[in-house]
Amino acid sequence: MSTPAPADPPVQPGAAGGGPGVTASLARRALAIIIDWVAALLLARLFSSAPYGSPDYALMVLIIFAGEIIVLTWLTGSSFGQRIMGIAVVAETGGRLALWRIIVRTVLICLVVPALVYDSQRRGLQDLAVGSRVVMRTSVGMSR
Repeated sequence: MSTPAPADPPVQPGAAGGGPGVTASLARRALAIIIDWVAALLLARLFSSAPYGSPDYALMVLIIFAGEIIVLTWLTGSSFGQRIMGIAVVAETGGRLALWRIIVRTVLICLVVPALVYDSQRRGLQDLAVGSRVVMRTSVGMSR
């Protein structure tokens, strides 16, 4: 196992503000959300008869985006984009996040503003609200 890059400093469990695993960098998380959004755009294009750019199309993209994040995070601990980037969402104390927490977290992400505000531990407001962390998958014993 290689040591984490400077962009992904280890967080010690039980330390002040700490938790399980190595915190994922903001760059990895940003790329993951871009991948998820592009996937939602492509799926909406395939399954929607609404014209691109219309309010109906935009709503379809948002529903697909939220649905993909909720279902895949609940089943695998990572959305499609997070899985590609090698990161996972875990409870603050370690382990899986409860479904209701995943839903609340996803709704907050869809509001955009909470994802743009984060603390010194690189936890967005959506993570602070539901008690979650975004970590490197390999640092919490998950395969990539």
